[in-house]
This record gives sequence, structure tokens and C-alpha cells, in this order.
Amino acid sequence: MKQGKVLIVDDEKEFAAALAERLRIRSYDALAVFDAEEAIQAVLRDAPAVMVLDVRMPGISGVDVLRAVKQIAPRTVVIILSGHGSVDSFRKDLGNAFFDFALKPVDIDDLRQKIDKALQAYEAA
Repeated sequence: MKQGKVLIVDDEKEFAAALAERLRIRSYDALAVFDAEEAIQAVLRDAPAVMVLDVRMPGISGVDVLRAVKQIAPRTVVIILSGHGSVDSFRKDLGNAFFDFALKPVDIDDLRQKIDKALQAYEAA
């Protein structure tokens, strides 16, 4: 099992659950949640090392989740996941609050590389 819990946050339940399962098959300790409230509770309960966070969710947005997570668990390394936008647009709005960016549909091998780098950054912090 890779060190550090990975939290997947996406309102597309089938996508998030499948992504978490694909990561578990590859020896990651992965958990999926499906809305902002669940994400914040999971951060408080499980203290994940890495969060893969969809920014477009109904209700409380992923951007608001990111800001809350950085207040309650500043060491958690966040990878933004989005079907829209670019890393440059998110950097403009969020600065360095997130570690990396992945575009949907996500390539599992690309995401694994980003997660591995994020786990290293978490351990180094």
C-alpha cells in the first residue's frame, strides 16, 4: 500500500467510485466522496495526504472546499480535477493553493504520476 490516504472528491458518483477503485487496485489507500460536506468530514476524520478535487460541484464548489481544506488541513496536497479550464486559469484564481491539475477525462497513469509526486510533497512538508 502506498503511503498516505488519497481522497477523491467528485459529484459524479460512478466516476469517483471507479477512480478510487482503480487506485486501490494499484495499491493506493483511496476513498471516494461525492460532495463538499462529505469531503470536509473526510478531511477532518481521515486526514488525507492527497485530495483529488473536482472544482465544479453543485452547492458548495470545489474551490470553496479547497479553501476550507487549506484552513483545516494545510498539509493536504490538492490536485484539481476539472473538465473545464486550464491550469493557468486556476493558478490565476487560486495561486499556489493547489499542487497540480488534471483534465477530465483523466488518464489513470498520468493521475498516478501526479499523486505520487503529491505524496512525496506531503512527506517532505
